[in-house]
Amino acid sequence: MSTLTRPPQTSATRKSRPEPERVETTTRQPMGSKVTVNTLLILGSAYMILPITWLLFASTKSVDELYGLNALSFGGALIDNVVAVSTQDNGLFYRWILNSFLYAGVGAVFGGLISVMAGYAFDKFRFRFKNQLFAFVLVGVLIPNTATVLPLYLLASTVNATNTIWAMILPALCNPFSVYLARVFSASYIPDETLEAARVDGAGSIRSFISISLPMIMPGFITIALFQFVNVWNNYMLPLVMLSSQELFPVSLGMATWQGYTTLLPDYVPMVITGSLLSIIPLIAAFIMLQRFWKAGLSAGSIK
Repeated sequence: MSTLTRPPQTSATRKSRPEPERVETTTRQPMGSKVTVNTLLILGSAYMILPITWLLFASTKSVDELYGLNALSFGGALIDNVVAVSTQDNGLFYRWILNSFLYAGVGAVFGGLISVMAGYAFDKFRFRFKNQLFAFVLVGVLIPNTATVLPLYLLASTVNATNTIWAMILPALCNPFSVYLARVFSASYIPDETLEAARVDGAGSIRSFISISLPMIMPGFITIALFQFVNVWNNYMLPLVMLSSQELFPVSLGMATWQGYTTLLPDYVPMVITGSLLSIIPLIAAFIMLQRFWKAGLSAGSIK
């Protein structure tokens, strides 16, 4: 009985054997979804950019040019409009700008720091009713800011704090959404092992936070502070209810006051437009100067 023997494989036979076809693992997106996504991105970008573009062109026009020229064309009254804004009511516009810097700056730095400490405590410490308290903070995120204006006014009136700078600063120190962000950033930036090593070396809770945790969470702190700054800078309802003296107005309420004059005095229209353009320059400058930090902060929060 003979047996069939398989011929030995040589290098020539191995080379002659056809290699299996590789399966393409990359998936191609359908053309329809790609067009839809790009269209939505273009529409969203236009929605954001067109109002600022119109504001840039309109601030260069006088009253007659504003209604007589094309919307996207330059006029010849930019310097006159800036001078009018600067000299109206003895430079009251710049007083409003300084007030906005005071309210938004204090709210950003101290409010952001309070939020970071609260978020850090919710993330790293264990205490009774921790989850219940954080759920209470999340409920605060869902409440619109306008719904809290009247209760804040009643609280401020009981301590005679209305029409003072404290009526604007104290509410800016507490923001539930910033506390929520701070807890996310704390979990993303600060490893528990680092804090355990610090405790082994003898560092207490306060020293661990100031010397180790705060530098590590600095991009998150700057992101929260920037959001706080923009939120307080653009706030309108709270100063409208709290303040009655124009010397204490922020620029948002001051522009709204000038806007109310435009019905009877059309000369206020270029001043309102130019003042609105000047009022957003600090926000753009803050975003550009701090982009290295808030971009890192946003990416860390999204990954978490």
